[in-house]
Amino acid sequence: MTQFESGIKIIPYSVEQVYAKLSDLNNLESIKDKVPSDKISEFSFDKDSVSFNLSPVGNVSLKIIDRDINKCIKFEAITSPIPLNLWIQLLPVADYQCKLKMTVKMELNPFIKGMISKPVKEGLEKIADMIAVIKYD
Repeated sequence: MTQFESGIKIIPYSVEQVYAKLSDLNNLESIKDKVPSDKISEFSFDKDSVSFNLSPVGNVSLKIIDRDINKCIKFEAITSPIPLNLWIQLLPVADYQCKLKMTVKMELNPFIKGMISKPVKEGLEKIADMIAVIKYD
């Protein structure tokens, strides 16, 4: 497994507020208009899963497989060209501030790893940046 990690993001909301919003994927409705339509299409979600078409990768569906209250949300790919897991980790800093880090683990052969490492890292960083600026109140 190859692991990619985002940088640590500081979010100006309590860990409870951030976890409550991120652990129910129905809350993606509030950011649906911020998703870049040139890269992502056919975006749909329910409480536990999210699906989209990612250009040029293809269809991707992720499902929440574990929720560790106020600490971590773990996803697993249901549909993806490459088997992967995604973790959103949260850590309280103060009453109204927490840290977020995202981790992706993928099964990559050496050839594919060389081709997609940079785009995966950049994409993960952009997603973490977007999550960090969501309004959680």
